[in-house]
Amino acid sequence: MSSPTSESVFTYGAPQLKFGSGASDEIGYDLSRFGVRRVLVVTDPGVAATGLPQRVADQMARFDIEAHVYDGAQVEPTDASLAAAAEEARSSGPWDAFVAVGGGSSIDTAKAVDLLTTNPGELMDYVNVPVGKGRAPEHQLKPLVAVPTTTGTGSESTTICVLDVLAQKVKSGISHPWLRPTLAVIDPELTLTQPAGVTAASGMDILCHALESYTARWYTTYDRKAPEQRVPYCGSNPISDMWSEKALTLLAGSFRRAVRHGDDRQARADMAMAATFAGMGFGNAGVHVPHANAYPIAGQVRDFHPKDYPADHAMVPHGMSVALTAPEAFRFTFEAAPERHLRAASLLAPNAGTPDEPAEFLPTVLTDLMRDIDIPNGIGAVGFGEGDVPSLVEGAMKQQRLLATCPRDVTEDDLAGVFTRSIELW
Repeated sequence: MSSPTSESVFTYGAPQLKFGSGASDEIGYDLSRFGVRRVLVVTDPGVAATGLPQRVADQMARFDIEAHVYDGAQVEPTDASLAAAAEEARSSGPWDAFVAVGGGSSIDTAKAVDLLTTNPGELMDYVNVPVGKGRAPEHQLKPLVAVPTTTGTGSESTTICVLDVLAQKVKSGISHPWLRPTLAVIDPELTLTQPAGVTAASGMDILCHALESYTARWYTTYDRKAPEQRVPYCGSNPISDMWSEKALTLLAGSFRRAVRHGDDRQARADMAMAATFAGMGFGNAGVHVPHANAYPIAGQVRDFHPKDYPADHAMVPHGMSVALTAPEAFRFTFEAAPERHLRAASLLAPNAGTPDEPAEFLPTVLTDLMRDIDIPNGIGAVGFGEGDVPSLVEGAMKQQRLLATCPRDVTEDDLAGVFTRSIELW
């Protein structure tokens, strides 16, 4: 039995889900069930150029729904881009519902627009402490349908909106159960045009979601919370474990194929399912060190331009920034739950033999995969050196919501070691 002061409750939430080829053709019908009349479709310029968001908007007319497309979402959103999107939505509104078509950036932009058009205050009021004020919304949000065109973020399943806070040069997030989309529409056909570089980087996000939630602190190791204190991230638990394990199994058979053979429909479908399953896992259990480190890596980038991404500004794509310290992060967390790290490695590489040193199994599996799919060789390859480690540590330490999910206590020195050893991975 757990002690009276330790947690005995875990929570689980997920959106309604529609999965399969052609699912995106039914969004007009799905929205008609909510009785909506005016819908804003949120996307980014690259996805808009494919014509898909307009196609989604056009199909709604059959159900007497007026739909407009906003194509100003920024890849890797910033506080400025989210505020601009919300202002545009306010001036052209009111809207009865929102549809996000695109990657995690478009979905997160739609979450922020929904929040800021239904609740008072400014964006930074809702951004997590200590970067923002961490305020909770007062009013329920409007229905949000998330239609991912990339396989990675799992944002269609989660309660999280991620953004760059420009003045602080750090990524942070907004986290609240009401941000979870009402309906996730997963149509693998939409991911067939995803370039190899995007497939690789966003796929590493799926992988780290699954690994971090699977190795997160067990939910009963937290102090007991009052009902009003419960947060979406409650630690690893039996239900999130199930989703994470299945995501790892799907990735084992599909990740390399999807990167190398983008027209492989089965690999694309398995990746889409893995992204959603991993989202259902980490969206409840939480993530820890690799994601905490990813935020300052992305926020402090100077001149790195990744393959197959927009070239108009420097960036380290979110999934790539998460991956770059993951091997070292899991070396650090191994001692807290050796059996989980070994199980995760065996699911991801079922034909690999366990090395003589068990702590090396998961990091080795990860670096082998990263080399195969052309992920950069550590943070040095995206422009960081030893002199940058203190500022990276400072940024990661601001992510206390994430670090609290780590199965080990994390100090500044611990993170400095992880960053330093991640300058070059192989």
